[in-house]
Formats: sequence, structure tokens, C-alpha cells
Amino acid sequence: MSVTLRRSLCGALLAGTLALAPLAAAAQTFPSKPIKIIVPLSPGGAGDAASRLIGQKLSDRLGQPVVVENQPGASGSIGMNALKRAAPDGHTIGLAISTAHTADLVQNKKSTFDIVDDFTPITAIATNPSGLVVNSTIAAPSLADFVAFVRARPGEVSYGNSGLATAHHLYGQLLNKYAGISMVNVPYRGVTPALNDLLAGHVPAAILSFTPALPFIQKGELRVLTVFDAARYSKLPDVPAISELIAGFPPARTWLGYFGPAGLPPAITARLHREIVAIIATAEVRRFFSDNGLEVIVNTPSEFGVMLRAETRMWDEAAAAAGLIAAP
Repeated sequence: MSVTLRRSLCGALLAGTLALAPLAAAAQTFPSKPIKIIVPLSPGGAGDAASRLIGQKLSDRLGQPVVVENQPGASGSIGMNALKRAAPDGHTIGLAISTAHTADLVQNKKSTFDIVDDFTPITAIATNPSGLVVNSTIAAPSLADFVAFVRARPGEVSYGNSGLATAHHLYGQLLNKYAGISMVNVPYRGVTPALNDLLAGHVPAAILSFTPALPFIQKGELRVLTVFDAARYSKLPDVPAISELIAGFPPARTWLGYFGPAGLPPAITARLHREIVAIIATAEVRRFFSDNGLEVIVNTPSEFGVMLRAETRMWDEAAAAAGLIAAP
């Protein structure tokens, strides 16, 4: 090896060591100041409320204030881009939902962030199960009956949902594809107006989160035909999951999870993961999740990364099938 090459290699190694030194020091002193949780949603929803509870517990465990900062807008892109720009020192983390990347594509026609490359996965925390719900006046006691009902009326049967490119909208597009039907999408501005129109009979069916719909399901005003999740919903154990009814249906889940910016040091990622998982394991937090319709799921950062890649592609394919984006 020449002297010049040896000097170049030594210089590169020294530069790399110096670049990593601040990150190693930061990991040893973390946390050294207040922590911010960016929530790309409006205040008041399940994800926001869960982050406030987890933030309070995280503050107790880490000995630093934890502040939840809502940055809604542009289908979550504003908050996700704020997290993307944050310093990778663990003092800013963010909540994301399963359709974040797809919604960004639909909203902006091109990605403003890469859900895989621009963030460090910490852990998923919960799924927010949804179901295909029909007005009790519809003569369809099962999903098979409903599929036959729609096939007999091509292009006439609509389904309400919480908005364009939301998981509820895309579940309907996946159902159209895998059941071979043609429900008409009717997007609303949130779950509540879709639920109200379903109860009033203005739409025969809707895809909804269970928490607001559950009282009406229990009273018999609404009927659930299937759960869009990998497993049955604990509060409706007799209702089959979609994978039980339609072969090949993707393992669609609406999840919530925490991320850091890209480049978050492994030691800080591991510390945040350990603390958040311990918080979610407490009876108080599990009870809160259950009361708000959330089903606990936690995983390692690497497991979360694998899940993220697979499910993001699935949502992108659903959006492409609906004509909202180009095929991935």
C-alpha cells in the first residue's frame, strides 16, 4: 500500500470516528433536555390521546418533560416532514399511522418523505381495528350475502368512509378488488359524519373504526360483517376477520407507531423502545387503549421496519387500484 493511500485511509477512518463521537456522547447523556412527540393529527383522536398518556409516563421514567405537539394538515405530511427535519438525538420523536406514506403520495402527487429511509422505527404501539358495517335494514347478514347484494347492483351500492386515501377508503378498494365487486366510494370529513349518514340510511354501508360505532352495533341498529385486521376484534369476538372470509386478502391493519428521524443512534433507539414498551405493558395504559378501541401491538425496531415495508407497499397498491396514484 502506498504512503498516500495509507494516509487517505487513516484520514477517512479518523473523520468517521470524529463524526460518530458526538452521537456516542449523546447516547450516554440521553435525555439531556425536554422531549417532543410530534403527532401529525388534530387533538382529540385516539392517537393523540394515547401519545399524551404515553408522554406523561415517559416523562416520569426519563426525568425530563415530554411535550406533545400536534402538527396536523396535508394528510399528515406536515407533521411527518417536521420529524424528518429534526435532529437525530432522541429529543424529537413522532407518531405515524400505517397509511402515512400513501396519503402523502395521494395528497402531493409525489413523495415529500420516504417512510423507510427518512425515519428510524422505534416500535408499533397499537392497531385501530375497523370493520365493514351496514345499516340493519340491509338484507345482508354476512359478508357473503353483502357481496351478492353488491354484485346484483353493480355501481349502485355506496360505502361511506372517513375520507379520501384514509385506511377506511382503501379497505373498500381492497374489498372491491379481492371480492370482485364495485362499491362506490363516498368520502366524508371524518368518522362521525360517515357514521351519522349510515345510521340515517343515506349510505347502506360504511367502513368505520369500531369505538364510535360500537354502541349502535350493540343496540342492533348497525351490523358488522367483517373486521379489517389480522385477527378478530376483542370486543366483537364473533365477527370474523377479513382473512377468514376472503382468501388472499392482504394482512391490512391500521396501526400507530413511533419513529425517530433517520440516523437515530441505536443506543437511543433501544432506550426509547424499552421505555415505551414498558409503559404500554402497564394495566392503566392497556385499559386506556381498550377503552379507545385500540389493540396493543409492540415489536422490535427491526420487526417494525420489516412490517413497515410490507404494509406500505400494500397501501400503495390499494391506492393505485383506486386510481389515486400511479402503480408502485
